[in-house]
Amino acid sequence: MARSRSRFDRTLFQASITDLSHDGRGVARREGEGGKVTFVSGALPGETVVAEPTARSRHFDEARTLEVLEASPQRVTPRCPHFGVCAGCVLQHLAEDRQIVAKQRVLMDNLERIGHVVPEAVLPPLVGDSWGYRRKGRFSVRRVEKKDKTLVGFREQDPRFVADLSVCYTVIPQVGERIAELAQLVEGLDGRRDIPQIEFIAGDPADEHSGVALTLRHLQPLSESDRQALVAFAQRHRFAVFLQPGGVDSVHPLWPVVPDGGRVPLSFRLPQWDVELAFRPLDFIQVNASLNQKMIALALQLLDARPEDRVLDLFCGLGNFTLPLARTVREAVGVEGEAGLVARAKENAQRNGLDNAQFFAADLTADQRQAPWMRQGFDKLLLDPPRSGAIDVLRQLPLKKFERIVYVSCHPGSLARDAGFLVNEQGFRLRAAGAMDMFPHTAHVESIAVFERR
Repeated sequence: MARSRSRFDRTLFQASITDLSHDGRGVARREGEGGKVTFVSGALPGETVVAEPTARSRHFDEARTLEVLEASPQRVTPRCPHFGVCAGCVLQHLAEDRQIVAKQRVLMDNLERIGHVVPEAVLPPLVGDSWGYRRKGRFSVRRVEKKDKTLVGFREQDPRFVADLSVCYTVIPQVGERIAELAQLVEGLDGRRDIPQIEFIAGDPADEHSGVALTLRHLQPLSESDRQALVAFAQRHRFAVFLQPGGVDSVHPLWPVVPDGGRVPLSFRLPQWDVELAFRPLDFIQVNASLNQKMIALALQLLDARPEDRVLDLFCGLGNFTLPLARTVREAVGVEGEAGLVARAKENAQRNGLDNAQFFAADLTADQRQAPWMRQGFDKLLLDPPRSGAIDVLRQLPLKKFERIVYVSCHPGSLARDAGFLVNEQGFRLRAAGAMDMFPHTAHVESIAVFERR
């Protein structure tokens, strides 16, 4: 939708906030604009604020809070000095225990409005660590000539710009407290204009390093002095550092040096199931470690996984759910679209001595009706799809053979659509659903739902 940022009246206005949008902005209706909806960043329901218009479109306007005239009792002082500029966290001004309530409401609204379904029960919200939890992420890097400095951080609320961060309290402290140092490091490199991003990921600390890996994307070969500076930084903080000159397959370790083509050890444990998952620096892992363990336990509980069951785990990744399932059931079969993740999942099964876990690589948006795994018999189904949801594969599965389905979702809209399909077209009951706070202080809604065959 086309939006104008310059050719409109930027006169400040007073607004009464009536609701909170799905992306964490206050909702107001401006009387002088015919009741047109305006989304106001930094505002909460029940508040009266002075706001500045920032964008207009045909159906709604956008604005940002400049002053709070009447504050909500749920308002708190944001911990982060960059709140209001950085788009990484948009809910720090809302009390933590109310953030998950707002996300729960977004989930229920989506289920009813999009899927035309209502769960028979609402699960208690699932929460984990709320600060220093983000163990995987990507910083944008930009050399700003006008400021004569290099910026490292998340995008600003205006995504054209990189936020000038000094610290991030939601990122694991080993990284979040060193953002300014990272920016200083890049600023001192010959190739500072050729580094567009730095990814970080962390597992459990190992004896030889802190369990943190940084991957620098660079568009031109790095000079020897740049490589030495990066190694010195890595040694000082006990980080592993990888370089990415091209695509994903080009990632290789700079430090520590691993002999004979070996790999820098990165892994995390799931103690409840005596499972360790090894991964590579650009692999997908769940961002919030404490919430992840609670989520796995809840998923297995809702699935009612029993020793005699055969369970199909779709969009299985590294085996985050599959391997704990294999400790519990007769056989667990994981299917994932990315071949590299499947290879790592197989390695993880072998490393953990789980010979009852099988893995297959398959594009789950394509026709899989003749795939060998599709024709095997299963008792239960677990899904953890991307934002686009699982409708393509759901339409192909022999759903009548599944007693129970547990659906882990990172997007309430696609979950609602798929829930409507399962309930209204396939005859399942939506036994329960609830929100999980995988990303505290952000508007991201992670959720879980359990379906049972009628």
